[in-house]
Amino acid sequence: MVRQTIEASDVGSPGELAELLDRHAYLAGEGLATAAFLALRMGRPLLLEGEAGVGKTELARTLAAVLGAPLIRLQCYEGLDGPQVLYDWDFARQLLHLKAAEAGGLTDPARLEGEVYDRRFLIARPLLRAIETQPSVLLIDEIDRADVEFEAILLEVLSDFAISIPELGTIRAERPPVVVLTSNRTREVHDALKRRCLYHWLEHPSFDREVAILLRRLPSCSETLAEQVAKSAGRLREAGLVKPPGIAETIDWTEALLTLGARELDPDLAAATLGALLKHREDHEAVLGNGFFGDLRG
Repeated sequence: MVRQTIEASDVGSPGELAELLDRHAYLAGEGLATAAFLALRMGRPLLLEGEAGVGKTELARTLAAVLGAPLIRLQCYEGLDGPQVLYDWDFARQLLHLKAAEAGGLTDPARLEGEVYDRRFLIARPLLRAIETQPSVLLIDEIDRADVEFEAILLEVLSDFAISIPELGTIRAERPPVVVLTSNRTREVHDALKRRCLYHWLEHPSFDREVAILLRRLPSCSETLAEQVAKSAGRLREAGLVKPPGIAETIDWTEALLTLGARELDPDLAAATLGALLKHREDHEAVLGNGFFGDLRG
């Protein structure tokens, strides 16, 4: 029987971690399993870079499932700042408390200030929630979409796993969270942040691995269909498309084909379900315009 909660120290080797990930339908190669294992055992953040859809975010989700820990996700975007990722004060509740205290005859300014900045009025954002939650897996997703200034905030938190709040003091993690950062490399992540992390570049899977992933994630998929889908995806990645399909898209495409009862890749059905695989009009036109699926029966 699989344990519901596993400590990082319980995982004895990269191979053992790969087996645990496999139980949750995530097939990790030796390099990725080793990087994730070292991140767990050394208590270091893991920075994953690679094309969109290659399984970076899914690894964090699966690690949370393996460890029996909640996944706390921080989705990055331009303009992200401290109050959105660290903490904020619930001003509406603070104001209501002030009015209630004054109505009850409390007028001592020092006491009012102490009460209004009580922990119960603090809103924990993702970084503070991760520090206060043991165990937890913190996913900092698509960090390359955030401004460079955000990395300075992140550096401070990842250095000590502590957040200083002037009104309350410093809150430290009793046990640091497992941290996974992902980047699609739309810009370079600063070297100072990279030095805090272990690093792994996640490639598109090989043909054999992609077939294995499809069969593992979609048990009703025939081996013939999995091979045809993986072969098509591999060719599309070399076709100069705006957005080549990742493994996430090939899983979606295969699931769409299975939903329509496919046992093998029919060219007409493949073209009809292309929206599950490619998400740019230009890519649809390029693929359908040159009869890409015409020879897939062979």
